Amino acid sequence: MNKAELIEKIAKDAGITKQAAAAAVDSLVSGMSVALAENERVTLSGFGTWTVSEHKARAGRNPQTGEEIDIKARRAVRFRTGKDLHESLNP
Repeated sequence: MNKAELIEKIAKDAGITKQAAAAAVDSLVSGMSVALAENERVTLSGFGTWTVSEHKARAGRNPQTGEEIDIKARRAVRFRTGKDLHESLNP
């Protein structure tokens, strides 16, 4: 399912216009992005939790040449399923 399909489903299920559903989805994504950028945890009960994890700088290898390269430190978003979602995927 892509964003357009999600907006269409929300509009149909909630009985609202696609424009209103698109505004709601955009607001959700924006709010989650801001919270994660500020290192906050985002939780939707029963669905899951998004957190930011820190990865330290390290040495790696170029798989084509075998040359050693430096991999910079970075932040990444992690998702952990909530109980209800996990149980629906694994009955």
